Amino acid sequence: MRPSDLSLQKTIKITEDLLALADQGDAEREDNGCGVLYSVVRDSAYKIKRLAEAERQAHIKKGWWKSSDE
Repeated sequence: MRPSDLSLQKTIKITEDLLALADQGDAEREDNGCGVLYSVVRDSAYKIKRLAEAERQAHIKKGWWKSSDE
């Protein structure tokens, strides 16, 4: 796997971890400030994930992506 593809794969994994953290943090929050924080974390994770997945698709179309996880 190309280093750039590996970085994209790691980025997508990190966004999944951030989404899980946002869900957990939101469920356990004790005030509105935490709610705002975890909303920002969730929104940012979705945006980053969307960009990384679009770039992954671009790599697949170029024939660069050599993983079985297409």
